[in-house]
Amino acid sequence: MSTATYSPSSSTAPPSQPNPAGHDSAGRHRIGLRANLRHIGAFTRRNIMQIKQDPESMLDVVLMPVVFTLLFVFVFGGSVGQALGGDSDSYVNYVVPGLMAMLGMNVAMAVGSGVNDDFRTGSMDRFRTMPVARSSVLIAKIVVELGRMLIAITILLGVGFALGLEIKTSVLALLASVGLAAAFGSSLMWIFILLGLTMKTTQAVQGMAMMVLMPLQFGSSIFAPPSSMPGWLQAFTDYNPLSNLADAARGLISGGPVAHSAGMTLAWAGAITLITAPLAVSKFRRST
Repeated sequence: MSTATYSPSSSTAPPSQPNPAGHDSAGRHRIGLRANLRHIGAFTRRNIMQIKQDPESMLDVVLMPVVFTLLFVFVFGGSVGQALGGDSDSYVNYVVPGLMAMLGMNVAMAVGSGVNDDFRTGSMDRFRTMPVARSSVLIAKIVVELGRMLIAITILLGVGFALGLEIKTSVLALLASVGLAAAFGSSLMWIFILLGLTMKTTQAVQGMAMMVLMPLQFGSSIFAPPSSMPGWLQAFTDYNPLSNLADAARGLISGGPVAHSAGMTLAWAGAITLITAPLAVSKFRRST
């Protein structure tokens, strides 16, 4: 007896069903705003618990503002203070607002190392199996590092007040300078997140970050007025965003022109975020 084998034809195949609402063409669930905020909160709590379990990770935030302030005030305060027409006391009012810019950049560097470490330890493999928004992982890290940054700036200002820092404007202006430093520091975090996603090791992230940090910090008006620098370095300093942030913070705390420096700082922060944040999120999605 002969047998016949039949294969289903395209005409008998069931028609394709449209994707249900809330799913894309690949079947992945779309994350709404409310769920995204919940995910950010959950990952923020996770990052805070990591700090609670490892209190030593806060040593840089606690000690860095103290060490840097004492170092620059007592080592360079005399000579630079005289160049400013005063003494070490007047240098306190000059360098502390500048150190706000420096601390924001140094603390921002830690987020890149944290992202790289999560990939190295396999944490991202666990996140990949969870129905969460990919961007919530990165935003949660920025939220926690922003909190660390504000703690560092608070300690810096406390040390500054102990050494003679004076607010010659108002408390609101002081808070505005802190907010400006936080906004610029948050934008820098996207750069270091991108480095953390690109480099293979934490040491490579830290090494590349230092190559970026050193020229920007010392080629700026953070520690000394640019008038004593060579002409080519003054030109670099004029366009250095850290100089704009330091000058804006000085104007807000001690009085002086603010509009141009603050506007340039916000422009830099917006441009950096608009360019690097989409790149970082795209790189993160491809990596996970």
